[in-house]
Amino acid sequence: MVAKTVSRLVGVPVMTSELRLKKYHGDGSVTDYGVVGHKVVTTAGVGYIVDAFQNLVEAENMKYHGFGTGTTAEASGDTGLVTELTTEYVVDNTRPTGTTTEGASANIYRTVATLDPDADVAITEHGIFSASSAGVLLDRTKFSAINLSGAGGDTLEATYDLTFTAGG
Repeated sequence: MVAKTVSRLVGVPVMTSELRLKKYHGDGSVTDYGVVGHKVVTTAGVGYIVDAFQNLVEAENMKYHGFGTGTTAEASGDTGLVTELTTEYVVDNTRPTGTTTEGASANIYRTVATLDPDADVAITEHGIFSASSAGVLLDRTKFSAINLSGAGGDTLEATYDLTFTAGG
């Protein structure tokens, strides 16, 4: 992995992220899109982590999954999704809450949530937030459109991993 190599070369910890998506079709079939992005942890997200070390905010609140239809490229200065869903969420304007666990190893923070829209949508962006509405954006990923049929029973499962690699 590149992060591990960089960490060893320069002797500093590295933080990387990864988003995986899986569509569950209303007919019972599954499309696994695998990894759709490896970035972008935002400046505001890094600030939130620093604040968590100072006990000013709770790091475990970074579990809310925002979904949207924006097509602008990701940037570290992003503070929200470009075009986040609103009324398409099952509970209007309320992001799905992810379950949080360790990933494949103890240095991976994982949150998994499922979007179950109540309308047809073409999802192109995802973000991890500190709250079910508003809040701080930790990470934003833009990807090719995934069409979901609300009436057809389609859902989209998002698995977000934030990996901390020790230096040395």
